[in-house]
Amino acid sequence: MVVQNINIKGRKVCISAEVLEAQQAGKPVVALESTIISHGMPYPQNVQVALEVEDVVRKNGAVPATIAIINGIPTVGLSKEQIEHLGSEGPKIAKVSRRDMAIICSKGLDGATTVATTMLIARMADVKFFATGGIGGVHRGGELSMDISADLEEIARTEVVVVCAGAKSILDLPRTLEYLETKGVPVIGYGTDDLPAFYTNHSGIKLNARLDTPLEISEAFKKSEDLELGAGMLVTVPIPEENAMPATEINAVIDGAIKDAEAQGVHGKDTTPFLLARIKDVTGGKSLEANIALVKNNAKVASQIAVEYEKA
Repeated sequence: MVVQNINIKGRKVCISAEVLEAQQAGKPVVALESTIISHGMPYPQNVQVALEVEDVVRKNGAVPATIAIINGIPTVGLSKEQIEHLGSEGPKIAKVSRRDMAIICSKGLDGATTVATTMLIARMADVKFFATGGIGGVHRGGELSMDISADLEEIARTEVVVVCAGAKSILDLPRTLEYLETKGVPVIGYGTDDLPAFYTNHSGIKLNARLDTPLEISEAFKKSEDLELGAGMLVTVPIPEENAMPATEINAVIDGAIKDAEAQGVHGKDTTPFLLARIKDVTGGKSLEANIALVKNNAKVASQIAVEYEKA
């Protein structure tokens, strides 16, 4: 894959030829994160899923742009070889949020980008749509620990449409929603009035906004740009019903995983990978299957929104 170093607003970003050509032709582009490759799934399944998600984007009329930091350079549109590298190295690859980005880049290292950093780099490259699994949020007990994901702050200040299955179920969902509302982030239910809860659709938490089609979401984002509101937009998509897990079952598993994390002194950015791995083990892999299904579904919806946006 041919890549070009493009200096955008004084920032050096490496953009693949496929992505650059799509942008020049006015074709829709959808960003994808890379922590799900290096930290979210075991090898080689992580590589296989990453490539399958890219195929979902293409089949729905858009061009995928998987994002990471390669040799210290923010890179938009990874090659298969680069995805293979991130997948095979796994957790050896640095997990990079906004706070880490300057250091990783200055040292010329590789980094897998979180939701926050993927948004930031996507916006540098003028990519406006981003599909992920679930965003970070306010951790349980966050009112005491102040353990709040940088994803929330990034969504509040970076003008990108983030399509997800809600915040991860391991989090404090009511406080996460309250934080986003305080920051002025539109949290939209895609065909639902409830906040999706990642593995399950039944959080019982009502949203203030519901839109039912990719066109409606595209129009709302265009209006946000016209009004220069400056914030991102969070589109929460229910996991396909056939892949959803019973709320009582998964919540009991999550509660046990959180107790395990506390007992082992796991905290900070290590918390989410630990909890997801623990939940996968306890559910016999069912949670991972659900995770894969919802990521692919979110990629489909994000692509459909991006297609509608570029039609206008």
